[in-house]
Amino acid sequence: MTTNRVQLRPEIAAIAPYRQGAPASADEFKLSSNENPFEPLPSVLAKLSTDSINRYPDASAHELRTQLAARFGVTVDGVQVGAGSVAVLAQLISAAAARSDEVVYAWRSFEAYPLLVSSAGATSVPVANLADHRHDLAAILAAITASTRVVIVCSPNNPTSTVVTDDEFRDFMAEVPENVLVVLDEAYREFVTDPDAVRGEALIGKYPNLVLLRTFSKAYGLAGLRIGYAIGPEYVMDAARAVAIPLSVTELAQKAALASLEHEDELLQRVRRITGVRDRIVAGLTNQGWEVPAPSGNFVWLPTGSATNWAADVFRTNGIVVRALGDGLRVSVGEEESVEKLLRAAQEVVASGETN
Repeated sequence: MTTNRVQLRPEIAAIAPYRQGAPASADEFKLSSNENPFEPLPSVLAKLSTDSINRYPDASAHELRTQLAARFGVTVDGVQVGAGSVAVLAQLISAAAARSDEVVYAWRSFEAYPLLVSSAGATSVPVANLADHRHDLAAILAAITASTRVVIVCSPNNPTSTVVTDDEFRDFMAEVPENVLVVLDEAYREFVTDPDAVRGEALIGKYPNLVLLRTFSKAYGLAGLRIGYAIGPEYVMDAARAVAIPLSVTELAQKAALASLEHEDELLQRVRRITGVRDRIVAGLTNQGWEVPAPSGNFVWLPTGSATNWAADVFRTNGIVVRALGDGLRVSVGEEESVEKLLRAAQEVVASGETN
């Protein structure tokens, strides 16, 4: 029997595509995409020019990789740059895992993880978070089998904003087989103020199977230009480069990343302002009676259970667009002007008793 439909891979046809955070109208605050609320620095914009967009970018991002290599104390070939950290993660998964292989990660975590695993033809092994919304590293270790090729640890975890501590991660790495690739996804690392949290840069060279994943999208405010990077063993980075889409990192993105590194002190002042707003939000939520996991990203997690979609609507009626994710709301830290509306909406949800 024939049909007029193209035959697709069944595991791909069965999954829903990634949906980004909902847009906001002119009178709403968009707190659904973990974006940096500040516009790019004038000093960064000054380094950008569209005069050469008729030419291909440097496919190897050599200048940026050189800067990052010096910063992290690795060789240039120990750095891979991609169109966002999620693109580099896709390369790593594709390079390491195929059909009948497994990729282990916490859940709930970043929505793209299962999509990337399915795209590679591999099998996802999600491991439930602890009751406090943190990674259950002991259960992740127990889930590793002879079929495991990649383990993803997300700290701070998106969307729960919780961290893995340095001690926990070192104990974890001591037990992971060295032939299993461990990816430490630190997309939100710059927002972490917890002194006990894992710091990937302190682990470089200590584990032969560890790769760090970072991005310029969040703290550096370059989400619209799509640029991220990985630090890891040269042969692993070479494998990622082998499966990367050629020329996918634009020249504008590379120049903006270089300029951002040059003006990092100024950008990190903005990060401190964002974490200050985050602290105000958490204090307000706690006073209202919310049990909020201590946040370390530029977002907070509200466990709303079966009332999640209703609660998202309440926030929207108050001019706050949030991300509804099954059993909770992820609320980004945005403009300072958004805090009053955010807390008013949160109080309305609490007063209803629907989330109890």
